[in-house]
Parts: sequence; C-alpha cells; structure tokens
Amino acid sequence: MKSWMIVGLLACPAMAHAAELEFRAAGSLKTAMSEVIGQYQQQVDVDINAQFAPSGLLRKRIEQGEQVDLYASANMKHPNTLHAANQAGPVVEFAGNNLCALAQQSVEVDSNNLLAVMLNQKIRLGTSTPKADPAGDYAWQLFNRAESVQQGAEAALQSKALQLTGGENSAKPPKGRNPYGWVMGEQQADLFLTYCTNAVLAQKEVPSLKIIKVPSELAVGATYGLTLVNDYHKEAAGLAMFILSSQGQAILAKYGFETRAE
Repeated sequence: MKSWMIVGLLACPAMAHAAELEFRAAGSLKTAMSEVIGQYQQQVDVDINAQFAPSGLLRKRIEQGEQVDLYASANMKHPNTLHAANQAGPVVEFAGNNLCALAQQSVEVDSNNLLAVMLNQKIRLGTSTPKADPAGDYAWQLFNRAESVQQGAEAALQSKALQLTGGENSAKPPKGRNPYGWVMGEQQADLFLTYCTNAVLAQKEVPSLKIIKVPSELAVGATYGLTLVNDYHKEAAGLAMFILSSQGQAILAKYGFETRAE
C-alpha cells in the first residue's frame, strides 16, 4: 500500500481509551473479515466488537452518534460522506468485488441470455435495497447499463426488482444462515443479483443454485473503502494497517475479493 494512503488513513484524531475496539463492516465482508480479525488478535491483545450489516445502515448509525472506531464499506460513497462531514478520516480503497447472478436450478440462464431472463415477466428478480445496501446500488447501475443494450430495460428492471435484503425492514435470515442462500432456498426469487463472493457462500449452503457471470456489457464492479472514525480506539489504526497488509489482503483474496497490491 502506498505510503501516502497510509498517512491519509491516519489523518483523523485518535483517542487512547480502554474500551473494546468497535469495528463495523459491510455484510458481504463477514466471513473474510472474521478471519482477518482472528488473525490480527493472534498478534495483538485487543478486544474487538465486530458487527456486520448493510453499509448504508452502518453509515446512518455512525451519523446518529454510535461509537465506531473503524468502518469498512462496500462502496466509497458512504465513508467519503462521513469524511466530508468531518466525522471520519480519509478513505482508502482496500478491496473489490463484482456482481454475479444467483439462479434457481430450474431457470434456464447463462451469461449470454441473462438480460433476457431478467426481463422475463415470469422471472422473479431479487436484489438488495438501494441506498441502504451498496449491493442494491450496484444492481441499479447494472440496470442502467442494460439500457444501452436494450431500450426500456432500465425502467423495466427497476419496476420488477424485489428488494429482498439489506433494508431496515428486510426479513432477517435465521442465525448463521447466508442471507442470499436463505432467500433463494426459501424460493423468494428465481434470480438474484449479489456480489460474486456472496454467491459462492450461498451456493455452499444451497448447492443446487447456479452462479451466472454477468456479461461484460452489463458488468459492474464494487469498490470497498476503509476509514478511521474520529476519536478512534488506539488499536484501530493497527487493525486498519493489518487489513491493508499482505497478510490481510491474502485472506480477502482467499474469499474471492479483488485485492490491491502493496
């Protein structure tokens, strides 16, 4: 990681307090970051309270005064908004992801006909909730790209999309279940747009699900941002640096995230 990025990340004030480190991260990071935290705690004696949820809802909680030390978002917009409001330091890009489609076994779909299948009125298309969850925002970006392929596609996809996850009022899966594996296992959608990393985890729970690569003309990439929130725990910078280190990046890469070379 370039030195200017490291200096920028540490630009907001730290607070030397004894409470546990409060870490908030996008739900799509849960499995990978849980391992990152475990590895870090083998090296540093620090209590970490990690909570995972849609990035937009986490940002709202920080804006409303929740004590958070380190925030990892599935987009750059939410942490940059906190930085612009002087609530957090500069934002560093630390990982990337892409959208894939999860499909029920009965749906005849591949990359070549994905758009036609999504537009089929008989197909229930699931997404996360825009604004609350960046995965929903990225789905809407895909809909926008679809407009350049087929006129009227954007409005049609927006109107039929079932916003099943990531919102404040979205149904919660049973404890320990992958939200997308649960939604698809419960037959709430025929096709669901989510991060490719989420799709892999969902397929592990529901092996019958198919993962469809989004064709290049529709492809949307996700950029993940990391920031230290003002008055952060003294060890939060250490955890941030570990996430950016070769060891932290290797763990993220193992779970399918695109990582940034040092």
